Amino acid sequence: MGTPSVGYSAISSYSRVEILHLIQVEARQTVAGLAAATALHPNTVREHLERLLEAGHIVRETEHRTTRGRPRVLYSAATGAAEASSPIARRKARAAAERGDIMRRVMPWTGASVRELGTESTHQLDAIADHLSESGFDPLINERDLTIDLTPCPHATAQSAHRETLCSVHLGIMQGVLAEARGPLVVEGMRPSCDPTHCVVQLATA
Repeated sequence: MGTPSVGYSAISSYSRVEILHLIQVEARQTVAGLAAATALHPNTVREHLERLLEAGHIVRETEHRTTRGRPRVLYSAATGAAEASSPIARRKARAAAERGDIMRRVMPWTGASVRELGTESTHQLDAIADHLSESGFDPLINERDLTIDLTPCPHATAQSAHRETLCSVHLGIMQGVLAEARGPLVVEGMRPSCDPTHCVVQLATA
């Protein structure tokens, strides 16, 4: 099966990227607040939030109120922390690990990462590779240097005006995926480059 088209990614729409960016910057956002910040209709915001929920990028909770009034629905980024963990993201991470384990049993020469990095880190890399492929990237993971080369970035040209926000959102999602997969690897940042189409993410051990 080939790499999914970026058009099918939950973050292929810049409106969703913008909404997710706001949620990553500040947790427990409301539909009304997001609509005001993006100048989108509340119903449009709700549709985008549903896509982000289905992808496992955000979580929602109902506000606990001690006063009169209808409780608000609050949205936060899926960070993997106990209070912001997405069941969908966890399920995706487990499925990626299972597929990776099967591949390593069938092709044992691909199992060097388990011996060198350990099972938890290897499963984190399984999860991040799956997520990036699903998002339209063709990731090249260097297990020795703990880098992920995403060149060429499928978003670099189409949404070049929003590069800084896009990169920030993608890094936040990647950190959430690694956290949901449960292991020591974290996103350290993006390696600097004078070429805006060149994208290499640096991982590190927490």
